[in-house]
Amino acid sequence: MLKLHDFISKVILEIIDWFYPIFKKMMPLKTFRYAACGGANTVLDISLFFLAYNYILDRQIIDLGFISISPHIASFIISFCITFPIGFYLSRYVVFQETTVTKRKQLMKYFVVVLGCVLLNYGFLKLFVDYFGWFPTMAKIATTFFVVIFSYTSQKNFTFKGSDNL
Repeated sequence: MLKLHDFISKVILEIIDWFYPIFKKMMPLKTFRYAACGGANTVLDISLFFLAYNYILDRQIIDLGFISISPHIASFIISFCITFPIGFYLSRYVVFQETTVTKRKQLMKYFVVVLGCVLLNYGFLKLFVDYFGWFPTMAKIATTFFVVIFSYTSQKNFTFKGSDNL
């Protein structure tokens, strides 16, 4: 399993680093890796949200008997369950691989930041879709803009602080 893990992180780094010369004058390598991993995970998140909303849930309210969940919130939950572990993996083993912080402690810090992102996602989606009447996928994209700013700042100054900061 360790060999597979090493192989996966090595391949991801090689792909990301291949594009780095184009951006070398704009940002340090670690910042580029963070942006590439975060950007890829964000694209995955929005794509999963779109697929869940339009095809898996078919834009229908999910009735669990004791609570009903709107399709845009349920789609967010589905995409989150997939992108949370991927985001942590990429941050821990691709971007900040030299970290000395224990995996458990870092996972807890990462979870706290992601919990803030969840609350922001929920709040902005409710605002944009339920109150402003925006199309859910466009609301998700707009929401992502605000969440990325919060996430980047929090990850840099809290979760991975002292890990050769960005």
